Amino acid sequence: MAERVVLVHGLWLTSISMWRLGQRLRAAGFVVHRFSYPTTRRDPSTNARALASYLSRLGDGPFHLVCHSLGGLLARHLLCVEPQAPVARLVLLGTPQHGSRVASAFMRWPGGRALLGHSVEAGLLGELPPWRGQRELGVIAGDLPLGVGRVLCPLPAPHDGTVSVAETRLEQMTDHIVLDVSHTGLLISAAVADQVKHFLAHGRFLHPPAATA
Repeated sequence: MAERVVLVHGLWLTSISMWRLGQRLRAAGFVVHRFSYPTTRRDPSTNARALASYLSRLGDGPFHLVCHSLGGLLARHLLCVEPQAPVARLVLLGTPQHGSRVASAFMRWPGGRALLGHSVEAGLLGELPPWRGQRELGVIAGDLPLGVGRVLCPLPAPHDGTVSVAETRLEQMTDHIVLDVSHTGLLISAAVADQVKHFLAHGRFLHPPAATA
């Protein structure tokens, strides 16, 4: 029976943004679902409960979760409020695990707070539920520095233009890999899709061989 994957988009986007990645996963034999939610009109915890209801409506699991940016914070909230949720493995793409430096800077801009809305509440400004290794969790970060984050504030290198690689790291994650993509590129890159497929199948990313002297 084909494994099922739920894709969760990031800030200011819709499920359409996950279409290309979904096509690649579908071609690899996965059954793909795309969850859509109001990224700024509700806080991540509330959206996580909506995600739990969505999984319930889909029927028998388990489901893998593949989440971009803010979507990864929903996954963390989900396993806090619904620890028995039918979730197998998770892959988070460019998710700021401890709060976003760019979001903090954006809050100081005129209108920034209104544009971020409720996404900052136990979300993009931090104060997230702890991760205790409840599931196998892989993180993909980008190091191609193209994005609006460079305009809003200086980001420590390496970064993907919006989120620094350091911001994506999480204690008790299963694996972590950095690819040459931007924050938006995480959604459309074939290399990212290949790594997602490998992690969902094996619980590890496909790392290049270590260089030998």
